[in-house]
Amino acid sequence: MKLPERITVCEVGLRDGMQIEKTVLTAEQKLELIHALEDAGVRVIEVGSFMSPKAVPQMANTDEVFRRLEQRPGVEYRALVGNVKGVQRAVDCGCRKVKLNISASRGHCLANLNKLPTDQMKSFLPSVELAHAHGVAVSGSIACPFGSPWDESIPLEDVKEIIGAYLAAGVTEISISDAPGMAMPRQVYYMMTELQACYPQCRFILHFHNTRGMGMSNIMAGMEAGITWFDGSLAGTGGCPFVPGAAGNVSTEDIVHMCDAQGIETGIDLDRLIQAGRRTEGFIGHPGDSYILRAGKNKDILLDIPAGQGDNPTLR
Repeated sequence: MKLPERITVCEVGLRDGMQIEKTVLTAEQKLELIHALEDAGVRVIEVGSFMSPKAVPQMANTDEVFRRLEQRPGVEYRALVGNVKGVQRAVDCGCRKVKLNISASRGHCLANLNKLPTDQMKSFLPSVELAHAHGVAVSGSIACPFGSPWDESIPLEDVKEIIGAYLAAGVTEISISDAPGMAMPRQVYYMMTELQACYPQCRFILHFHNTRGMGMSNIMAGMEAGITWFDGSLAGTGGCPFVPGAAGNVSTEDIVHMCDAQGIETGIDLDRLIQAGRRTEGFIGHPGDSYILRAGKNKDILLDIPAGQGDNPTLR
């Protein structure tokens, strides 16, 4: 297998993980989780979003969180925005990186933003210009590139058209986001191999939801294709409120555990990350969807059986 020596794991639990939860975390709780992530070694944290509080009330205090956050050197703190108004909110509260979002699915784009993808692309340039005028970095995201509940398949040319619009606006970091959890490994490998060949100037980030249990397999396919940046969510929380049946993101704990077991460096302390995941579950009041939080690490279950005491016929 052609696996990388090191990957970067971007934590999206505070935004994508919390945006569908009934429990709205306070600014204090969010700051506590951010500090726990920093202490664990996470170096890219998606703090929240600057979307309409009426549409996503769980993100209404993102401005307050940024104002109170003491941003550590070497850690990237970003937030999702939908338009120029969101960029201005980011500027006003001290957010230094924003992520634009668009869906490659017409149906999803209408459900989420009440706009067609072609209309949404027109907002890229003014949003980027405002951000850059205030020293705010910009990345982009493409949702539903592998399919959606509204479209059985998404033409790769539609994805490329969006990438072209991002590049025209000066955005070269792009997240490929499987919000409905429909991607399959062969599809991921093919698309990411193709996109990297066509756009070598871009950094691609993969973002998978585990709706149908394919999240970790898709991450492995992404690694095989040469991708080294992946999103994860504490405790496997999350889901898009505009996608029917959407489940949580791939658990950050699961990603780091898998990498640790295969000798792939992440720079993240798994034990501290697990503590942060359990804290997340305590805040939301129910278990998340993290295999590691349920079953523990591989090392946790290795038994020290004295010689001569392990003869169990049921295990033969």
